[in-house]
Parts: sequence; structure tokens; C-alpha cells
Amino acid sequence: MGPVSLTEFYQETALLIPEGINKEIGHFNVFEISEVRANLKRRPGGMPYNRRAYYKISLINGRNRAEYADKVIDIEKNALLFATPHVPYHYLPQDDDQSGYFCIFTADFLAQAKTGVVVDELPLFRPGGYPIFQLDDQQVNELAYIYRKMQQELNSSYAYKYDLLRTYVLELIHYGQKLQPATALYPSHTASARVSSLFIELLERQFPIESPQQTLKLRTANHYADRLAVHVNHLNKVLKESTGKTTTELISSRVVQEAKVLLKQTDWSISDVAYSLGFDEVAHFSNFFKKQTTLAPVAFRAG
Repeated sequence: MGPVSLTEFYQETALLIPEGINKEIGHFNVFEISEVRANLKRRPGGMPYNRRAYYKISLINGRNRAEYADKVIDIEKNALLFATPHVPYHYLPQDDDQSGYFCIFTADFLAQAKTGVVVDELPLFRPGGYPIFQLDDQQVNELAYIYRKMQQELNSSYAYKYDLLRTYVLELIHYGQKLQPATALYPSHTASARVSSLFIELLERQFPIESPQQTLKLRTANHYADRLAVHVNHLNKVLKESTGKTTTELISSRVVQEAKVLLKQTDWSISDVAYSLGFDEVAHFSNFFKKQTTLAPVAFRAG
């Protein structure tokens, strides 16, 4: 699974791309959270834990939880959240009373501001940073005003409206950079548990394999570490401590489990099974399967 693209975002939320929004270099849009939630309720699964292929700045009103590979952040009332394409997270509303705004944009969109700002170099968007800031009512009102100006400008016919919108995005970024991180973060012992839990979640989401054309995307320890935005050695250490198995052992065990299902319950060729599980050569798959089970795939299927 690759990052969620802008097209997939609009498909998931059942929102329309405004006419003319892609005429400028890059992409920008702004939404009300209540509208997006209403659309998501009509679609199963909600917004998945994943990377997005765009940046996102959210003004959140309501109880929520943001889950990252190395931390969990609880939002009790109001918060400003900065999300980057490089760090996956899972956003979980804790009640139905949700409101606020968010804007999405690409790096290309902000680059047109010609301010010299490189978005990935900003502290708010660096992996391992603290991307969520709790807000008081006055701060909420100040930020909501910026988002309302974004909405108004986006719907205007002003020839330079995208230049102005970039200024509003930069205003949000500077606002966040001036805020102090929220206190009372999370117990340190939960970080490892979250890494383990999210690894297992990502692993399980690779399955089931439903057609020979569906290929396993995350195949190695490095793939998972990259998706979770943690170092592969750290991932391996955490999983070894929590499960007694290495990252590679856990991946291999799950791949073998799926291979057994495909060999017994489908009429796919051994080549098709091998390809769908991420093996370029049938011989590599056969050697892997035999090492894990002591049986060759053909023998297992015939047994």
C-alpha cells in the first residue's frame, strides 16, 4: 500500500474537487470537519492508519486520539494538528461531537510562495517531532478566523487568491511554531507497545490476498520500519521484547500462513501464489516455504 493520494482522499470522503483548483501548480483545499465526518459515516472503515501523499493542518474541536508509531496523543477539547506525508498516523474521534476545519496542500503548492521555506525542514513536520498543540478558546477563535478566510478566498474570483492562500497556510504554520507543546504527553512505557501494535496492524492489513494480480506491498523489515517512521533496529528490538520474535520472523510467519491458505483454497498456480506474496522467482518461494514448513509447496498442496 502506498501513501493515500489526493484522488483517493476525495474518493474516501466523497467530496468533490472544486472546479479550477488544479489550475495552479500544486494543490490546496480547505474543509469543515463536520462535512467530512458526515460523508465518512456513509462509507465503511473511516480514514485508515496510513501515510497521506499531502500535508494537512487541522483545527480540531472535540475529544480525539492521534496514534503514531512511537506515541499516543489524547486531545481533550481543542487542538491544532500538523500532519506530513512522511509520518503515518491514525486519527480516532472519541465522541460524536466533532467540529473544526482542516486544509490539505502539497509541497509544490507551498513552494510557489517563494519564501525560501522548505516545509520538510520545519520542526512541525519533522519525523519524531511533536505535531499536536492543545488550544484554549481564544486560540480556537483566532485559528477558526484564518480557516474562514481560507474558505472565503478559495471561493472568490480574485486572480491572486492562491498567493493569498499560501500566506494563510504560512500563518497557520507560524502560529503552531509559536505554541508550546502540550504537557502530560504519554507514559514512556506505552511507546514500545504502540510500535508493536501498529506493526501488527500494518502486517494484518496486507491480507488476505484476493487475486493473483494483488501483490504484497510490505515485504521486509525495512518496508515496515519506513512505513512506521522508526529505525529498523528499533522496530526489531521492540518486537523481540514484546513477542520474542524478530521483525523478519513475524513477517515470514504471516506470509507462510497466507501461502498455506492460497495453496489449499485456490487453484492458482504455484507461480501465481509466489508472485502475489512478493517473490520474483518461484524457486525463491519454494525454498522459503520449505524452510518454514519442511514441505515444498507442491507437496503441501497435494497433502
